[in-house]
Amino acid sequence: MAGLDKKSAKAGERLGEGNAGFSKNGFILAAIGSSVGLGNMWKFPYITGENGGAAFFLLFIVCLVVVGLPILLAEMTIGRGGRGNASSSLFNLTNKKHWKWFGLISIITAFLIMSYYSVVAGWTLHYMIQSFAGALSDVNMDYAATFLGFAGGYMPIFWSAVVMVITGYVIAKGVSGGIEKFNKILIPGFLILLLIMMVRALTLPGALAGAEFFLKPDFSKLNEESVLIALGHSFFSLSLGMGCMLTYGSYVQKDQSLGKATLAIGAGDLLYAFIAGLVIFPTVFAYGMEPSSGVGLAFIALPAAFAQMPLGFLFGGIFFLLLAIAALTSAVSILEVPVAYAMEQWKWTRKKAAIVLAGVAFLLGVPSALSVEGADGPLSNLVVFGKTIFDLFDFSTSYILMPIGGLIITLFTGYAWKRAGEEAGLTGGIYTTWMFLLRYVCPLLIILIFLYSVGVLKF
Repeated sequence: MAGLDKKSAKAGERLGEGNAGFSKNGFILAAIGSSVGLGNMWKFPYITGENGGAAFFLLFIVCLVVVGLPILLAEMTIGRGGRGNASSSLFNLTNKKHWKWFGLISIITAFLIMSYYSVVAGWTLHYMIQSFAGALSDVNMDYAATFLGFAGGYMPIFWSAVVMVITGYVIAKGVSGGIEKFNKILIPGFLILLLIMMVRALTLPGALAGAEFFLKPDFSKLNEESVLIALGHSFFSLSLGMGCMLTYGSYVQKDQSLGKATLAIGAGDLLYAFIAGLVIFPTVFAYGMEPSSGVGLAFIALPAAFAQMPLGFLFGGIFFLLLAIAALTSAVSILEVPVAYAMEQWKWTRKKAAIVLAGVAFLLGVPSALSVEGADGPLSNLVVFGKTIFDLFDFSTSYILMPIGGLIITLFTGYAWKRAGEEAGLTGGIYTTWMFLLRYVCPLLIILIFLYSVGVLKF
């Protein structure tokens, strides 16, 4: 009992103002906010359309159930059971120091991701302001040159700082008073705005071609590579492997059903990605734009499409507001990981941890802001291991460190911690299936995802 009391006391120290964790609904909204990031808005619709539409969507759901949700439940269960940060929770549950060091990988991963993610989040804020101001409404504008000109300058550093200030402020206010309140406002608002954009997109002339590209099932396009793409996105879309869900799990009430929460978070992740597809592709196809993925879609093709749309400045502004919300809610969950560690390990106050770590992550992100490929920035020609600094941070965290973090979670829950089922509230066949997936299926598939992502496994 003394050990449990000590863990509870440490958890209380990390909560912040009011010493209160998440409410039941607040936790689900915050977790959905963490998972609904920029990847859901610009990557998922494209890979769905390119890999068989509705056929790929069904495959993705299967992968989410087989890989994503079991690991998601494992992370949250470890967090609530260990009542510590992403490192100490593993130690608290086993009393073995090597697990504490393994857990530290997730904290380092989150901190590195935060440094360059704030840069991309800053782009969304800049484009939101520009759109609402009508500065992107000239149909004769070279939108590729406009983006590369912006990304190659120094303004992204300013907007990255703005993102860090907002993120740090929310975290400094505590779990219930900051993180939960922030998500309770933004996530419902996000859904409302997304639905408005969906209705507008689907009523555009020629929009049905975009909806067909996204939704028409074409099983002939499914192959081995499609399976690995779906597996990879089911892992990355839930913010797994970097300690976010584990850290949030440490703030969850003991009487909350983690199984039901897992299903709700997974459903929310799917819903937002699905609606985003019904916004993006009808818009792109309606104006004859080439569908693409990532930066090219969000900051080049779509602004060009909005410029041709009646009231395009308004709908373009709303779209980038949606991207900004998705980026900020994810950023809060990412920075909370190292903040929780600093508070527990170094005995910092929440305010000090939020300010210092946001500041250091900002400084670490400056080279990324100045090194976007093709943007002719001050550091764009600096190549390390064949990649710009921005791309190096992205690749090393997304394709190396995150899979390693996910693998650690599966092995810890499947083999090292003997009371995971009790904490998760699972018994009988459901528990047996969960353990089978974590011990055998998930580790194998994560290794395949890793090998495919780094280019070792090719088709």
